[in-house]
Order: sequence, then C-alpha cells, then structure tokens
Amino acid sequence: MAVLETPQQRRPAGTPAPRTRIAVLDGLRLVAALMVVAYHFIAYDRGTVLPWGAGAERVFPWLSLPASYGWLGVQLFFLISGFVICLSAWGRTPGEFLRSRVIRLYPAYWAAALLTFAVLSLWPVVREPVGVSDLLVNLTMLQEPLGVRPVDAVYWTLWVEARFYLLFAIVVWRGLTPRSATLFGYGWLVAAAVATQADVPALDVIVMPRHAPYFVAGIALFLVHRGGGHVTLWALCGAAFLMAQHDVAGQVVHVSRDVLGRPLPVAPALLLLAAIFAIMALVATGRADRIRWRWLTVAGTLTYPLYLVHEYAGWTLIAALHPHLPRYATLAIVVAVVTAAAWLLHRYVERPAAQLLRRHLTRPLPR
Repeated sequence: MAVLETPQQRRPAGTPAPRTRIAVLDGLRLVAALMVVAYHFIAYDRGTVLPWGAGAERVFPWLSLPASYGWLGVQLFFLISGFVICLSAWGRTPGEFLRSRVIRLYPAYWAAALLTFAVLSLWPVVREPVGVSDLLVNLTMLQEPLGVRPVDAVYWTLWVEARFYLLFAIVVWRGLTPRSATLFGYGWLVAAAVATQADVPALDVIVMPRHAPYFVAGIALFLVHRGGGHVTLWALCGAAFLMAQHDVAGQVVHVSRDVLGRPLPVAPALLLLAAIFAIMALVATGRADRIRWRWLTVAGTLTYPLYLVHEYAGWTLIAALHPHLPRYATLAIVVAVVTAAAWLLHRYVERPAAQLLRRHLTRPLPR
C-alpha cells in the first residue's frame, strides 16, 4: 500500500537510491485488490444479512470457488509492502520514513472511513454503522488494539501494516544497510517461530508470527533487486515461503469452517501462494522490467482507496440493485462504482491532503 519506487542502478550500501515507480508492482497491487474485491463480492457468505439474498454458491455457481481464494490478495499486499517499504526507507531518517507513511496512509483512510460511515448511516441494510465515538477512535487507525469496532472490516490489515512500519523504523534508526535488513529478516522469522509457541499475547502482537513471513520475503526480494541475488537472501526468502505455506494451509481450514461454511481444497491455495512468490522473484531479478504500461501506474494509485471503500459500501449497493438487475450486471455496476469512488477519493482528497500534510509535517517543531 505504499508508493512503488525502485533504484534504477546499483549503489554502494548505505547510500540513497533514486526512486522511480515499478509499473509491474502497481499492476500486482491492482491484482491483489481485485482478488479481495472478488472474495467479498462473489464468495463471502458470513453474516446474518447476505447482500445477494442467498449464498455465493447459489448466486455464482461457477465463480464462487475461484473467488473463495481471493483472501490471498492480502498476503500479496503484505509481500509487496515488504519490498516497497524497504525501498522507500533507503537513505531516509526514521522521522522522514514515518512521516512518509503517515502522509501515504491517513488522508485516503480518513475519507474512506467517513464515506463508509455515511453510507451505513443512511442505508443500514447489510451492517449497522458504528457509533460516533467509535468512528472517532477509528480515525486514529488504532481501533483494533483498543478493542473498538471498525468502520469497515477490511481495516484490520492497516494495524498489521502499522506494526510492520514501527518494527522497520527501528532498523532505519539503527542504520539501514543490506546487512542490517538481512539480519532483521532472519531475526524476525526466528522471533515469529518462538512467539508461535510462547503463548504470550503481547509478544504475538509485536512479532505477528502469521504475517511476518510475507514482509520478510518482500524485504529479501528487494535486496535481491537492489544488489543482485545472493544465497543468503534466497535462503531467507525460501524460509519465509516455507513458513507462509503452513500459514496458508491453516487459513484454508479457517475460511472453510468459519467464513464460507463449505469445504475448500488446500492445494489451489498453495499453488497460488507459490505463483505469488515466483512472480515477485521475477520482479526482483529484473525479468519484469519490460512491463511499463502507463495505465498500470494509474491503476496502482487507485488500489489503496479501492481496498478501503469496496466492502461495506459495495455490499450496500449490491443489496439495492440485485432485486432489479441480473446478477452479473449488478456485479459489473458495483465494481465500476467503487472503482470510480476510489478514483474520486484519490484525485480530490488523497492527493491534495497529502500535499497539505507534507507541507506541515516537514516543518520543524518549535524549540
């Protein structure tokens, strides 16, 4: 969910790298967002009120099974995040790094939270809106650790991303180099393994054993992209994959039992995870550099706001349209509407608000 940038040439360790967008990563972010959208619009069955009025298998008998694996788009997001955050932190101070994350995340998030709250307040057909007090807590992005109901369920990933930023800020503070980033990756995987068995809630919150392998793999692949392949980096990426596949197998069981209420084969999820890692490895080794379609950059800017606004607002629109239109026409209209809303949010809220925040957050505090 970060700005996609990459060095165009190799530089000595510890020196800032020039930053340009990687078009193929923008495209992969769009793919990840569309996977999550498909999962929520076509496969998702949890809740007392179903936006389609029936289970997904009945409404989309051919699409519901492949869409049932769309939650893996979140894992792809995390992997890309590890790559991009390591890149964007290079050559920056901890303050510059954290300011860039605030500027990148909060403007679109505030607008999306207020929009979703307004939609659910006016048309509470699929979910009841949160209270005003809970809404105000949501604007801090700290609703999950404070035990407050989120405005939209997809916001749980933002707390995961925020913890990753804080962990990585320690590396930036200590001095970000290929060696320090590699040691951090290995240390994080070991800590994740220990936390899994320690049964200490606070340690689990900090280390995030379920999500750590994806961020670590992204960091390792960025280091490959920046300085060339090395057995230590490929071993780190391989270890992260082995831990991730175990997590994904467990997630299939959880989704089957607790979310969809129908069995899902594990093999397709593992194959999709392997494909995600393989594609990111192609990006890291420069084999996807030829893909520079300009529209991918535009698509990449829409990914974050699309992710933020699609779920509850999209379900509300589905519930309003599907009694009057064919299901595929309804699906196409709803996807078009949430995409247009994402573009409007990016163009008229995110960009100007980011400029305003950048201007004020870079000013020094009074002595």
